[in-house]
Amino acid sequence: MSSRVARAQCANCTCSPGLISRANRKSIYKRLSLNRRNSTPGSGSGCTSREGSIFTFNPSLCLPDAKEVNTSKRLESLRKQMKEHDLGIYIVPSEDQHQSEYVSAYDQKRSFISGFSGSAGIAIITRDMNSVGDTFEGTAALSTDGRYFTQAVDELDFNWILLKQGAKDEPTWKEWTIKQAVQLSLDSGSTVRIGVDPTLITYKLYKEFQSILDKELAKNEKVKIEFTAVKENLINKIWEQFEELPSRNFGEIKSLDINFTGRNVQDKLADVKKHLTGDIKGIVISALDEVAWLLNLRGLDIQYNPVFYSFVILTEESTTLYIGENRLLEDIVESLKTAGITIEPYESFYSSLTTVSTKLSESNKKFYIPDNANWEVVRNLKCEFSQGLSPVEELKAIKNNVELEGAKIAHLKDGRALIKFFAWLEEQVIEKQELIDEIEADEKLTEFKQQEDNFVGLSFDTISATGANGAVIHYKPTKGQCSTINPRKLYLNDSGSQFLEGTTDVTRTVHFQKPSAEEITNYTLVLKGNIALSTLRFPQNTTGNLIDAIARQYLWKYGLNYAHGTSHGVGAYLNVHEGPIGIGPRPNAAAYALKAGNLISNEPGYYQEGDYGIRIENVMFIKESDLRYDGKAYLEFETVTKVPYCRRLIDIHLLNDEEISWINEYHADIWNSFYENFDKNSYTYKWLKRETEPLVKSK
Repeated sequence: MSSRVARAQCANCTCSPGLISRANRKSIYKRLSLNRRNSTPGSGSGCTSREGSIFTFNPSLCLPDAKEVNTSKRLESLRKQMKEHDLGIYIVPSEDQHQSEYVSAYDQKRSFISGFSGSAGIAIITRDMNSVGDTFEGTAALSTDGRYFTQAVDELDFNWILLKQGAKDEPTWKEWTIKQAVQLSLDSGSTVRIGVDPTLITYKLYKEFQSILDKELAKNEKVKIEFTAVKENLINKIWEQFEELPSRNFGEIKSLDINFTGRNVQDKLADVKKHLTGDIKGIVISALDEVAWLLNLRGLDIQYNPVFYSFVILTEESTTLYIGENRLLEDIVESLKTAGITIEPYESFYSSLTTVSTKLSESNKKFYIPDNANWEVVRNLKCEFSQGLSPVEELKAIKNNVELEGAKIAHLKDGRALIKFFAWLEEQVIEKQELIDEIEADEKLTEFKQQEDNFVGLSFDTISATGANGAVIHYKPTKGQCSTINPRKLYLNDSGSQFLEGTTDVTRTVHFQKPSAEEITNYTLVLKGNIALSTLRFPQNTTGNLIDAIARQYLWKYGLNYAHGTSHGVGAYLNVHEGPIGIGPRPNAAAYALKAGNLISNEPGYYQEGDYGIRIENVMFIKESDLRYDGKAYLEFETVTKVPYCRRLIDIHLLNDEEISWINEYHADIWNSFYENFDKNSYTYKWLKRETEPLVKSK
């Protein structure tokens, strides 16, 4: 990297904003590398001993700052395209046409135009319609949620406004967009067209936006605004002016044995077709993890998510997979055909949908369109339709016994790797006084995971964060520009694995020396929330929003909180974030009841910006308890994660007897599960023994 370049010098920058780490945007004092030096008075400069060393900031070790991204030229080029398409506003979502949360490099259009690399958010770009000639001015805004506020501030350049979703007095992106359109229409006296690629937003979102727009238009007859589909993606049209447009990745597709899935394809198809009732005779399946689960197949098209680009259309007479036979091995093709599945090219999905729906229309039949289907799906329908939760999403979320046992096995393997890792890291930075940076730690953890049988890969980018970096909820260290782990600071590690048996997601926050009283107190409050949710029993038909406060209550008592959900669904060797259930303030948590068989995370946290972050995350599954009331069963959680909590950070005097008992039982189970795996003289064995010893309250 060249030395720092001022924004004014960066007008023609072609760096990919989506690949620039937040670490590159830190001012020099926040990017000082840690250096150990001998602090013994009179020691010579050539001394290499690390005994009695202390941590000091050494600016000479700082790597050159990365060139900052200037999005001015990109926005100017986009606004030129907007003028050619007669658009006053253009919306750039994060998702691909399958509404995937994590997308391939080809689909990172919002990252390209904004410079913000987080997984969630939406970009809105306006064009001054009174501009003449080659002048293309306007405003640009990026809307994202609380997980990414700090990251967005670091990554967005001076061209962008940050809209903080959920923050007090902050408009939603829809409200902000319509307000801009109203002003543009008043200023220009003409119709303002708001454009979006119809494959990248759901039909449900289109209706929500149009409803808000209609209400605004009803209030002001002078305003003329249209929300319109722009099939030609405008980001793709400008991408190669600045850098090569990434190609789609088509990875190998494999069949997942019934020993891992618990059910065959024919049985799953039969369950889905039960929804073809009354006048509904067709169903579209567009979410990639739903197709993979339904067909017992796994792929590599999107990093960390074992899915492949595909659609499925089911009718009473047929099931068609849109992918193309050239992507499938012969034995998979034969297996699918045996299950009654026809295979067609991926590119023919929309035209086939038009053909099939036309036939249904002729007999007055309907399609069922899931809420997660894109707007273009509906635009190609020629028959009536109803809409709601995808039947595949609902079925997939309720794990069968084989999948639940797989989750236990996967977390046992992941737990062993994490125990090795935390023991190794402590030995390196304390006993051996080595300098280990966040990426080196990440790579070592991956090495331990790779030693486990049936390990396929990670389930997301590992969050390896020391000190203040831990306060960035979805922090991603960058090789060569990350921080050295400071044993005097909190270290947060959030990692996940993909095993054939299941998907894992575990977060632990640790301290290697003597934490502050504040860190101990706040860690213990987070831990109390984690335990409270772990031990909760609740009646059937309870939605996640109703129990979110269980995990937050101890933080709330002191006026503290965290800006993310408490729980998300977890896949069975599938996506680490899985719908439809959740625990938190988001709408999905209120819309769908928690059910026995759901696999779900438990991750309260606390973040002190500029100082430290705390998060404790386990994965649990829901099962029936032995309680009944008024003839209805109560549900409870069973934790499958097997990684000790950090003893140095626990204030036992803030815990009650039940919480202490729960921790001791949890740690005893971890000890019994792993102690035979390690040599008694090893550092790992001693670390595990120390971390799992019973907590005893002093009298």
